[in-house]
Parts: sequence; C-alpha cells; structure tokens
Amino acid sequence: MKKQRAAKSRNARRRAPDPRLTEFERRDLGSDIRRAGVARVLRRRTRPTSIALDDELVAKLREKGAHRGLGYQTMLKLIVREHVDEY
Repeated sequence: MKKQRAAKSRNARRRAPDPRLTEFERRDLGSDIRRAGVARVLRRRTRPTSIALDDELVAKLREKGAHRGLGYQTMLKLIVREHVDEY
C-alpha cells in the first residue's frame, strides 16, 4: 500500500504544472500591452517540420515538459529558441 501511495505522489508531482507558467497563463496581459502603446503584438508564422528523435530523447523531453505542464514538442521549441544563438 505504501508503494502505491509513493508512486501516486511521485506521479502527481511530475504532472504538476510549473507555477510560473500557471501564473502567466492566468493573467491576461493583452490590454496592458495595448494600453502602454510601446509594444506590438507580433504573430509568428510557424512551419510544420519533421525531425527524427531517439526514443530516449523524447522520453527526456516529455519528463522535462511534464514538470512545466508542457508537451514534449513545446518543450523542444523552448529549448531550441533559448540555445539556437549559441551555435
């Protein structure tokens, strides 16, 4: 019984969304940005792409994304955006 509870609590912790992401999603900043008149909201055009990833890498991305309440593809996009200029 203890093992089941421990496994459930570990899984619950993994699925818990990142508190910063939750706070960001809860607040609507659109009117604040428009009211300030100093920024423009840009819509990025995205293009679907295909990439082959190892199962281990996808598993790691899923794990890291789960900590933030994100899917593995979104997590991969965040990582690429943050580090693309390093190369």
